[in-house]
Amino acid sequence: MTILLSLLLAAAAQEVVPDVRVTGPGRPNSQTPATLVVEPAAMLIVSCDTDADGRTTRTELEACLRGNFDAIDTAHRGQIGYIDYGRWQTMWLGDQGALPSPFEVDRDGDNRVTTDELLAQFNKLFARFDKNGDKAVTRAEALTVRATAADARGPVGGRGKRGGANRPKPERVPGGRPGEGAPDEQP
Repeated sequence: MTILLSLLLAAAAQEVVPDVRVTGPGRPNSQTPATLVVEPAAMLIVSCDTDADGRTTRTELEACLRGNFDAIDTAHRGQIGYIDYGRWQTMWLGDQGALPSPFEVDRDGDNRVTTDELLAQFNKLFARFDKNGDKAVTRAEALTVRATAADARGPVGGRGKRGGANRPKPERVPGGRPGEGAPDEQP
């Protein structure tokens, strides 16, 4: 009896560890996800709405950009170098790599960005975002709807403007290019 009790206690003391199964991400669905995107420049433009009416005018944008530029141009020379422009991008656009780039803004190619060059570039952007032509940019106008087929690894091939519907879809290869190496496993 003592042996039987010892065996029962030993069996009860053993921990039951369930099997653990690790799987990869599921197959993407065939529905194309729609994504709302706000470009950094558009985000800056709508943030310049000083009278809080939900619309940014060119006058509000110009005053805002002059103030933002002066925050970096502490010597008040009306121009900054590319390194300082990178600081301006980080502070006001959210990232040093955000567009417009200093090469795009520096129209005379002197490796300096002036207040006038910045205003000229943002006037072009303002015109692009003012979709209804009412001389103001709203948050709705700042939004861009992008519909791109994607899965957990990013965008996937699809139809293009040149009749891509009949092209074979390139195979996905981890860390490689289509056609190189072994394709992903199919379920």
